[in-house]
Amino acid sequence: MTNRTRRSRNKKGSRAVNLLLAVFLGALAAVGVAGWMILVPYGPQKETIVDVAPGSSAMLIGRQLERAGVIRSRYAFDMTRFLERGSLRAGEYRFSHPLPLIEVYERIARGDVFTIALTVPEGANCFDIAARVQAAGFSSSRAFLDALVSQAGLVADFDPGAKSLEGYLFPDTYWFSPKASPDDILAVMVRRFRSVATQLGLTENVHNVVTLASLVERETAVGGERPLVASVYVNRIQKKMPLMADPAVIYGLKLEGLWRGSLYQSDLDRNTAYNTYLHTGLPPGPIDNPGIPSLRAAMHPAETDYLYFVAASDNPQGRSLFSDTLDQHLRNVDGYRKALKRYGRR
Repeated sequence: MTNRTRRSRNKKGSRAVNLLLAVFLGALAAVGVAGWMILVPYGPQKETIVDVAPGSSAMLIGRQLERAGVIRSRYAFDMTRFLERGSLRAGEYRFSHPLPLIEVYERIARGDVFTIALTVPEGANCFDIAARVQAAGFSSSRAFLDALVSQAGLVADFDPGAKSLEGYLFPDTYWFSPKASPDDILAVMVRRFRSVATQLGLTENVHNVVTLASLVERETAVGGERPLVASVYVNRIQKKMPLMADPAVIYGLKLEGLWRGSLYQSDLDRNTAYNTYLHTGLPPGPIDNPGIPSLRAAMHPAETDYLYFVAASDNPQGRSLFSDTLDQHLRNVDGYRKALKRYGRR
């Protein structure tokens, strides 16, 4: 009787050990599978975009990712969300190669959304920027140019008469969602301009300063010459002399669809609002979007008697030639033409 009892107890003990072992091995296997799902890379071999809508639950996001082939299991994603207890952010996410699920989760948790770069160089005008917007795939150049006019109210507080946002699209590299509209893009660029204007202390006479800066931007790329170029224009304005700025004439022709790629005498005779040979004073508005150095130069022109200059961009010697008399200017022009011949240009 005693031996039977002992054997019965041994069998029960053995069953309990086996059950515990089975539970342990099962749990170990489950942990291993979970770890494999979470840590071992998985995903597409080509670009895949997942658009997470605002307000999407973790379960919905997990299903989207699984359906798109970005993760192995929505359940593993739900478990990760439960363990991490973080918040997930809406937006477009780009996946182009296999990743561990935990990395996929972390990208969505920190809002590492897919964006496209749009670079606006100093001196780019609305036509240049519109072409870049179209090339990046955001919208057609026509739609961007239309929005440039319709959104002019964005700068109404400091330029009430602005007919467009030309001049206020600050040169920089921006990152936008592929779904960004022209209005979205313009709002960000204008906001950047406001930040820079505050930094520079540009709060008064903004329209004239930006217009002058846009001329300076087009006339020289030599940093130290910008205040000198600004002084030439200021001096000519004070003497009621026409500015005779070719970049402004060209801009006016572009606005009317009349630009032929080169400037002809007939263009200088054409009566557009931006023809600074026919009209004195500044043109009606900015002709491009100036950077900080040109804005500073327009705010603080050098004090000179200069009334003329041969722009550095036209001079093969790489510097502008300034003068305060027409005779000296004509000598500079003659020297410039001789330099062209020496450098093998006409």
